[in-house]
Amino acid sequence: MQRSVRSKPRIFAVASIRITMPQNLLIDLSYLPPLQWFSKVNAREKVTLEACEHYRKGSYRNRCHIAGAQGLLRLSVPLTAGKNAQMPVREVRIAAEQPWQQQHWQSIQSAYGKSPFFEYYADDLRPFYEKKYERLWDWNFALLQCVTELIGADVTYTFSDTYHKVPPPDTLDFRGGVHPNPHKALPDPEFEHVPYEQVFTEKHGFLPNLSILDALFCKGPETILLL
Repeated sequence: MQRSVRSKPRIFAVASIRITMPQNLLIDLSYLPPLQWFSKVNAREKVTLEACEHYRKGSYRNRCHIAGAQGLLRLSVPLTAGKNAQMPVREVRIAAEQPWQQQHWQSIQSAYGKSPFFEYYADDLRPFYEKKYERLWDWNFALLQCVTELIGADVTYTFSDTYHKVPPPDTLDFRGGVHPNPHKALPDPEFEHVPYEQVFTEKHGFLPNLSILDALFCKGPETILLL
């Protein structure tokens, strides 16, 4: 498929309004994380992704939420059978026999094909749903790097090399803090749900804290202003 001849919307004059905080951040790596996750990342000078934990089920590590025609739609990356919860997070493998990438992209295209900025970013994201990945960590991080660049966030990610139950005092430990279950999420007074026009707002109302894809396709270069 040929790339659109239209140029991407320019991201300019947004870096000047970004408020940099001196506190470091330790956070888990997720599949196309929600807006709240990126708000934590964008507000810190140093971001460390927890690479030495054991995989946790029921989190955003292998799933993301988007707004579909029928409401909230959960996209889950299937994992190989076994006790993934006891495995080091970087060793968790994706179930390659299932056509999940094609299904996820079809869902994304159906949900956002008519959004204002889908055509600008689709060609950057589509290749990730055509290339095979063996490990969940590699998949998540490759997508994270792409989306971080697309939204214009000035972030450099590092990986933890040792697991610390209690991190250094100058580090905000937000591992597991952004969670699909509100009862398991950490309090976050820094984050506020700012409504914006979504594809199906008239049908379902505003759905908060969806995957960063929702804001990217709906708000384009203004996504970073929401952070």
